[in-house]
Amino acid sequence: MTARTTLGKHRAARRPLMAAPTAAAAGRRVAVVATAGGLLVSTIGGATAAHAAPVDADAAKKLSTVDLGALTDQAREALESAPVVTVDADAKVDVEKITPRIAKKAEIKAAPEPEPVVERTVAPSRSAERTEVSSSTETSTEASSVPASAVGSSVISVASRYVGVPYVSGGTTPSGFDCSGFTQYVFAQVGISLPRSSSDQRYAGTVVSRAAAQPGDLIWTPGHIAIYAGGNTQIDAPRPGKTIQFRSIWQSNPTFIRVG
Repeated sequence: MTARTTLGKHRAARRPLMAAPTAAAAGRRVAVVATAGGLLVSTIGGATAAHAAPVDADAAKKLSTVDLGALTDQAREALESAPVVTVDADAKVDVEKITPRIAKKAEIKAAPEPEPVVERTVAPSRSAERTEVSSSTETSTEASSVPASAVGSSVISVASRYVGVPYVSGGTTPSGFDCSGFTQYVFAQVGISLPRSSSDQRYAGTVVSRAAAQPGDLIWTPGHIAIYAGGNTQIDAPRPGKTIQFRSIWQSNPTFIRVG
């Protein structure tokens, strides 16, 4: 019991000594310097120096170069020159609440870049080239030798409507035609009047050469009359048992007649 009491008194007696400064500590001078890098705390006159934070060696020089008065003047000038914003006392501000749905709609997604289109050029075959050249040559030759005619085109257009009508001896209507009855009826549809018989139609117009003949001209041979359709074709009512049709010119030496 005696030992415990003595130990307790010994501890109580040391507390004031820890709170009070020692003689060595009292003899030291404490310096506090405010620098740009932090707060420097040091003791002078002691054996050791204590630093609260690392400080740049040139902190004192940097601090001396800052003109705080100039900074204050610049801030005051900026404040005075700033525009004055006034708001009406009755002004109302509507704030729309952003919901997840609105936010999702507002998302803008870049459109994907289109894939490059590679065009492949297929070279035509030799046979196709020959066919194309042949067709163009035939067309140009036919066009040069058989020029188009407005009247002739109308005659061919009307005549083609009756393809398939049967041949009828003495017929002059779409129910049945003979050769001269067919030509007379067709030309009447375009406003041109022809005689009834093939022999009289032979002298109804002007004779032209085969090279100068145009679609819509008449083709006459003794006992038969037809309509020239261009190239080596004609449209006519052939003979009993046949129908109106386009066919090749079979006459050996026909006469071409320009009517109208």
